[in-house]
Amino acid sequence: MRFDDDAGLDTSEVRDARGSRVPGGRATVGGGIAAVIALILGLLFGVGPDELGLSSGDSGTTATASSAAQIEQDCRTGRDAATKDDCRTVAVVNSVQDYWRAEFARGGATYGNARTVLFTDRVSTACGSATSAVGPFYCPGDRQVYLDLGFFDELRTTFGASGGPFAQAYVVAHEYGHHVQNQLGTLGRARDGRTGENSDAVKVELQADCYAGVWAHHSTTTPDAATGRPLITELTGADIRDGLDAAAAVGDDRIQERFQGRVTPESWTHGSAAQRQQWFTTGFRGGDPAGCDTLH
Repeated sequence: MRFDDDAGLDTSEVRDARGSRVPGGRATVGGGIAAVIALILGLLFGVGPDELGLSSGDSGTTATASSAAQIEQDCRTGRDAATKDDCRTVAVVNSVQDYWRAEFARGGATYGNARTVLFTDRVSTACGSATSAVGPFYCPGDRQVYLDLGFFDELRTTFGASGGPFAQAYVVAHEYGHHVQNQLGTLGRARDGRTGENSDAVKVELQADCYAGVWAHHSTTTPDAATGRPLITELTGADIRDGLDAAAAVGDDRIQERFQGRVTPESWTHGSAAQRQQWFTTGFRGGDPAGCDTLH
């Protein structure tokens, strides 16, 4: 995965809240991948929400100084995105939103930007308070994506994925798929509380995987708003394999097999490894959001 070294990064699309601590509150899962593990561990071992990193009450923590200036100082160009996870996240967010702005405009609609918030340990959102154990998630209440960069290490060490820059990009693009769903009015379908391999919750997650694939298809041809050149200049076959490997690693069946030793499709919330790979591939090969209709 290569970036235009000379392209400027728009850090206004990412808020750096790392180093801040906030009071607890009601937790949100919000599409987070690692929450599946939390739920499984809770069922197996009877641990409560605090032990799982999902706070259901006031934690009493106090705020500390934010590192908000770090992103602006460190992430200036595509060259920075090649070497630093936080700068790479900025670049991917820029590219993803460049694509969706253009796609919405082609349909005569307006895409509303969503910021990504980088945090450590705990974060307060319009959907409630959550900790890093929840994994990356999108909150429709404030239209922001929340990400602890430590999750990318967890993707390799806990979930067994091969990792790599594009695995990280896949995660970010998936969460922005939820933002697209929110704007199109489809995200609410996952809120009926039902689970299972044919549930709307799973279908919404698979559509977000497909949307991530659609962005990947167009990523090397989508012009950057400032330069008119693509911010991402190359995706290799190895990059796509890393993305597919990440998609499989966070399939419900893989997670359940790893952490509870058996697969229970009736409790799925995100889809199987094969389904997640299938729908990312559908989006990547076709490059058409209309081909991502998992809900019918």
